Amino acid sequence: MRILVIGSGGREHALTWKITQSELVDKLFCAPGNGGISQVAECVDIKADNIPQLLDFARREKIDLTVVGPEAALAAGLSDEFTKYGLKVFGPLKLAAKLEGSKVFAKELMAKYNVPTADFRVFDNPGEAIRYIEKIGAPCVVKADGLAQGKGVVVAQTVDEAKKAVSAMMQEKIFGTAGNKVIIEECLQGQEASILVFTDSKEIIPLVSSQDHKRVFDNDQGANTGGMGAYSPAPVVTPGLFKEIMEKVIYRTVDGLVREGIIYKGVLYAGIMLTKEGPKALEFNVRFGDPETQAILPRLKSDLLQVMLATSDDKLNKFSKTGVLDWETRACVCVVCAAGGYPGSYEKAKVISGLEEAAQLKDLVVFHAGTKKSAAKYLTNGGRVLGVTGLGNTIKEAIEKTYQAVGKISFEGMHYRRDIGRKAVVSS
Repeated sequence: MRILVIGSGGREHALTWKITQSELVDKLFCAPGNGGISQVAECVDIKADNIPQLLDFARREKIDLTVVGPEAALAAGLSDEFTKYGLKVFGPLKLAAKLEGSKVFAKELMAKYNVPTADFRVFDNPGEAIRYIEKIGAPCVVKADGLAQGKGVVVAQTVDEAKKAVSAMMQEKIFGTAGNKVIIEECLQGQEASILVFTDSKEIIPLVSSQDHKRVFDNDQGANTGGMGAYSPAPVVTPGLFKEIMEKVIYRTVDGLVREGIIYKGVLYAGIMLTKEGPKALEFNVRFGDPETQAILPRLKSDLLQVMLATSDDKLNKFSKTGVLDWETRACVCVVCAAGGYPGSYEKAKVISGLEEAAQLKDLVVFHAGTKKSAAKYLTNGGRVLGVTGLGNTIKEAIEKTYQAVGKISFEGMHYRRDIGRKAVVSS
């Protein structure tokens, strides 16, 4: 089969890396890809949001399945366009992608179908939003309605911080039209977990649990990022909690979409806060998480491509008859090495050293997120540069192995969190 993966980050490197392990693959392309992805796929110089060029390429190259990585392409209707021309695609249609493309849509769907979530109010007027914040006080959470590359959420500890967030989103338009509406919601307390499932709206097959680290600095300090690391499994998600999340969040959400006349085919990601009152949904993503994917896929023993094909063909039931996918019992940890200044402004084109030394370690893989290859060298080309990922018999062993590899890698300005997975060691 001829496969096209769309995207250029660490998630897409993990996807291409895993897809190449399938016996079904004859040729693998990635558009636009990155320096690391070029090791396992042929990179095509087409941006992930250029739907007409991607469509032309897929038709010309007779692509059998297109796997969409980034949410923006899905929200823009890439799957709809490909489907219109008879091309098979893994990723929901535009209407279903609203679940991530509009936080207002997601919250209102949750409220309608009794999916546990934080109390919230929606505002399209900054003055009204600020007056509401003054009324309820802090802490509270301010969310931009639209897509903001994982940075459109501010957990405000003070009223002033919340008001500044509203002003930045709605008046200064730091996220463009994504801030035309904002959600103000209660600040939930507890640990977060990421639950991903494959679904074709008739069948649902869960992946293993994971936990992301959004804040840029240790001990969850500093600004929100796209994710500074992840680990799987998340011990805090006990079997009983996992079952409750599936029943109250996943099943109700997919059923709610169907009742609204929306068929969802692809991977569905639920960000869950584990509160004293029980699990509550924070948000949904309509694609694989980043960096959760880097911590989950090395544990997957089943053929990822076969599951994706079954999902897009409405044949996921052939997997559900066996009950589960096949997973490694070992734990996996991913630590993101970021550019100096990230998640703010940062410089590019810094030479990366130590990649070969790190790759020589057993049960270790370095996923490239923001890199490009120049002659025989790899250069930084993004905010999150690398996802260093290790497997171990325990979370502690995986942490040690991963940080051993991180210690071999360097580039000017490189920074990373030193506490990825620490919560898992405490709770396991």
